[in-house]
Amino acid sequence: MTSPYSDDPVPGAPPGGLPPHSVNGARPKPAGTALGGAPPTGVDRATGGDRAADADRATGGARRPDLTPGGPSRGPAGGNVLWAFAPWIVFAAVAGPSTWELAAVAGLVTSLLLNGPDVLRGRPKVLEIVGILFFAVVCVLALVLDRDDLLWLETYAQVIANGVVAVAALGSLAFVPFTEQYARESTPPAVWRTAAFKRTNRVLTAMWGGIFAVIALLGLLALHVSSGTDWLNWVIPVALLVAGVKVTRWYPEQVRARAVRQRLH
Repeated sequence: MTSPYSDDPVPGAPPGGLPPHSVNGARPKPAGTALGGAPPTGVDRATGGDRAADADRATGGARRPDLTPGGPSRGPAGGNVLWAFAPWIVFAAVAGPSTWELAAVAGLVTSLLLNGPDVLRGRPKVLEIVGILFFAVVCVLALVLDRDDLLWLETYAQVIANGVVAVAALGSLAFVPFTEQYARESTPPAVWRTAAFKRTNRVLTAMWGGIFAVIALLGLLALHVSSGTDWLNWVIPVALLVAGVKVTRWYPEQVRARAVRQRLH
């Protein structure tokens, strides 16, 4: 039995193959929908074999995840890495020269609501812990320091927040990539040890770390120019985040599709 990510052997796989799983935490479709959208049917003229059976064996029984907007929402406990950024996006949307304190409170409340259950269950993730600590520290600073002492924070709040996310994401590459912590919640333990699973999550984690590093640099640049600040603060960052979401959903599918093609040929 092999992993649907690569040719790595999957020790202890059940006789029927691996259950459906997803790197980005999406809910799998019902059985019968093979990788690529529709189940391959018919008989291969060259081999006389059933293409559907070949594809199923190639993926170890894995099916394509359901990424449709109408599917059930998956929170952090469900393994969706995109929820990890929700508190930071809330902070960025609210933060301004006179609203950064409110933004910190909103970010902290969002972090506690979305990530608190994971922490209480003893399954905290690096980005969750970093978010709770960051917003808590900013809230405390707002309470104990005078406004004159907080001018630097008022000025650089968004830049610092994006920089913290970038450092946390890239720093996790030295231990466990933060996307892997979410992916493990929707994949069998045997898959965690495969090279392709680890490589996929290292690529996604590095990508997100790079995106937030660029957004932090754009925000810093926006503080020192007189025009084009909307592009630097909003248009380009939003475009980068949307692109990151699309790649997070697309890249694992390409890894699995490539593994299928290698096995069928």
